[in-house]
Amino acid sequence: MQNPNEDTEWNDVLRSKGILPPKQETEITEDQIVSMLESTIEERTGTGRNLEKLSLDELDELEDEEEERILQEYKAKRMQEMKAQIAKSKFGEVLEITAQDYVQEINKAGEGIWVVLHLYKQGIPMCALLNQFMAQMAAKFPTTKFVKSISTVCIPNYPDKNVPTIFIYFEGEMKKQYIGPVSLRGTNLTLDEFEYLLGKVGAVKSTIEKDPKPKVRDNLMSQLGKGGDSDSDDY
Repeated sequence: MQNPNEDTEWNDVLRSKGILPPKQETEITEDQIVSMLESTIEERTGTGRNLEKLSLDELDELEDEEEERILQEYKAKRMQEMKAQIAKSKFGEVLEITAQDYVQEINKAGEGIWVVLHLYKQGIPMCALLNQFMAQMAAKFPTTKFVKSISTVCIPNYPDKNVPTIFIYFEGEMKKQYIGPVSLRGTNLTLDEFEYLLGKVGAVKSTIEKDPKPKVRDNLMSQLGKGGDSDSDDY
């Protein structure tokens, strides 16, 4: 029997009369080639990859490519974070201001900016102590804006009994205030305690999570312990 797909003049005549079906194409068109290539690429690199068809070497190659892609994405993300951190780390020192600077330096400090303001008076030991702490905190946390001002220069007729005063702002809004030495634990205040107070509000990213201030009970136990040691030495 003659092959109906055979390329002969007789078959062409039969096809023209409708006796034989159209000749089946055996050649691959350019569109088909492109489609096949796209499918292959998708299997290798896209979401439609068929891992079961890949050899061990091909799987290793894909793993390396995936790891490299993830690494590059992570590096790009970290670079963006570092750039944002550098952009915010623009303070580092305590800025002295007057009443005229208040709105610009504090209320308009900027988006995402914390501001710690110290209102102080010359000749008051507690104020001098806090100014030292402010300088140390400013160097340690350069993304936070530390500001100080003589109380009566910043706020006319500000009562001396209220100094030292610490105002804490975020994006121009006051979040916390410590008015007077008692609210700031007096001259026994330590640097760690001051950092803890700022960190508790959120003004600095402190790692001090537990209040470092000695508890009354701890002091009593310490004194009792010392007394016990003294008694034992007498024997």
